[in-house]
Amino acid sequence: MAVKPVTSDTSNRAFYREVDEEVRRERMADIWSRHGVAIVAGVLALLLAIGLGLWWRGHREARRGVEGERLQAAFDRLGAGDAKAAGAALTPIARDAGPGYRALARMTEADIALSRRDNAAAARLFASIADDDGVAAPLRDLALVRRTSAEFDTLKPDAVVSRLRSLAMKGSPWFGSAGELVALSYVRMNKRDLAAALFGQIAGDDGAPATLRQRAAQMASALGADAAPQPGGAAVAPQLNDAAVAPQGRGAAAAPQGQDKPAT
Repeated sequence: MAVKPVTSDTSNRAFYREVDEEVRRERMADIWSRHGVAIVAGVLALLLAIGLGLWWRGHREARRGVEGERLQAAFDRLGAGDAKAAGAALTPIARDAGPGYRALARMTEADIALSRRDNAAAARLFASIADDDGVAAPLRDLALVRRTSAEFDTLKPDAVVSRLRSLAMKGSPWFGSAGELVALSYVRMNKRDLAAALFGQIAGDDGAPATLRQRAAQMASALGADAAPQPGGAAVAPQLNDAAVAPQGRGAAAAPQGQDKPAT
């Protein structure tokens, strides 16, 4: 009678492990033979994309540095009183630079136009910034306010209100500047109660420049409302009285010190 050989669990595990490893090697060889070229191409494409991304980031940062230096050089020329040379330096930046520097260059070009009393040219430059989707929203909003200020004397008051209504609200970074233009338009529309209320809010807004707050308080007072800049930005609610000042002709806002619209 034959005796069955006795196999240990260790021998069985070793045998199964060898079989399993052989199967894995065959599978890997099969995958490599069928997809090896695609795998290599994918890895190379990934490395190329990473390399291009790093190069583009470095190129973009270097370009920003150059644009910043060029813009600073234009500012230096403008500060030295050479507006012509500054304008020539700003032109390529306003045309070709990235969104931020492009907007700043055009804003400066608009300021130069305003210094020449060419409000139409300034308004066109401000409009090009406000309509540029690549520019950050705060800069676009500022350009819209400044465009409206440059065009203020030629716009109908309801057009000013419609254009700036969303910016002439508490919480807007341009509340003071936009609110002043809207309030002056209310005066031109003979809506003195709305104008006085808005001037009163501006006078009590500690986020607005002190000169703007003081001007708003004077306008609210001229319209018969009790409003004055308060410490900490607390506004005194405007109260209209019977002595409210009526608008004095088209475009006049009964502004103190002969000022009928804010400086651009």
